[in-house]
Amino acid sequence: MSELRWNPILRQWVVTASHRQSRTYKPPEEHCPLCPTKEGGFPTEIPAPHYEIAVFDNKFPSFRNAPEEPVVAGTPLMPVRPSLGRCEVVLYTDDHMSSLSRMPVERIRDLVDVWADRYGDLCAEQGIEYVMIFENRGDAVGVTLHHPHGQIYAFPFIPPIPMAELKRSSEHLTSTGRCLLCDVLAEEMADGRRVVYANQHFAAVVPFHARWPYEVHIIAREHVPSIAALPAEQRWELALALSAVARAYDSLFGFDLPYVMVMHQAPTDPAYLPVSHFHIEFYPPNRTADKLKYLAGCELGAGVFINDSHPEEKAAELRACVSKLEGQSCGPADGGGEVGS
Repeated sequence: MSELRWNPILRQWVVTASHRQSRTYKPPEEHCPLCPTKEGGFPTEIPAPHYEIAVFDNKFPSFRNAPEEPVVAGTPLMPVRPSLGRCEVVLYTDDHMSSLSRMPVERIRDLVDVWADRYGDLCAEQGIEYVMIFENRGDAVGVTLHHPHGQIYAFPFIPPIPMAELKRSSEHLTSTGRCLLCDVLAEEMADGRRVVYANQHFAAVVPFHARWPYEVHIIAREHVPSIAALPAEQRWELALALSAVARAYDSLFGFDLPYVMVMHQAPTDPAYLPVSHFHIEFYPPNRTADKLKYLAGCELGAGVFINDSHPEEKAAELRACVSKLEGQSCGPADGGGEVGS
């Protein structure tokens, strides 16, 4: 059972999904439900001996395309809605031990196409207002299945963080006539110190306002609203940027770095297209090799992040990892150029 309950104080929807308590939790590798089904072996979600990329409905969804009625009655102050929407699982590969950092760029390029296709299809469904593609990786962020995979949530509303971005972007467009993220990226590229990687169409930066020590944003250098709007050449360069960041993360401390990855893109309402600028945000919880940043009173109670590091220093560390892995400079010297608006 899941439902939407309105918080009138913060003016946000909260999802209650009690059935998710019983979802699969860290099974042994031989019983991984996301691996291919082997002859005579443990039955999995994929009844085939091999696959490249697979997508299926989450068995423990927070949203359903045919939701049940809420278990409680709402009030005018605190209404309740059925949790209409979709939750999908995207399996990156049939190799249980792989990851974005280990996958060939060609496979990541195929994954970009899959993400774009699912974004487009889900945006077209009745009642969907926002489609969020994301990945949770590692025990430190609460992952329950270690097979390389991500998820897609199709929301019946625009979530608070994307909505805040859209509102600020709309205000900036009204006051300046320019895209906010285009202007932010232009300043990052001009400064150069926080640039981790750049190619013709994408730049990866530790943002000036980073909340997590090793937070990285991959930002389209042209104004494009969604992953589905990327032409073939830009999809290839997005795959290169994703590979560079993932490989840098895993080489940073010599182990698979946990992170949350979230794509920010246009809602289904075309009115938001002018203020939607496609980008991907990574939030790794590690502040050192053996210390995590935990969200505590200031972050959870006040909504104010405290980053106990300088973004310029952390960007330099990641940039050095990229340079070592790829044998090229990815810093300010070759990351310049104008950003589209």
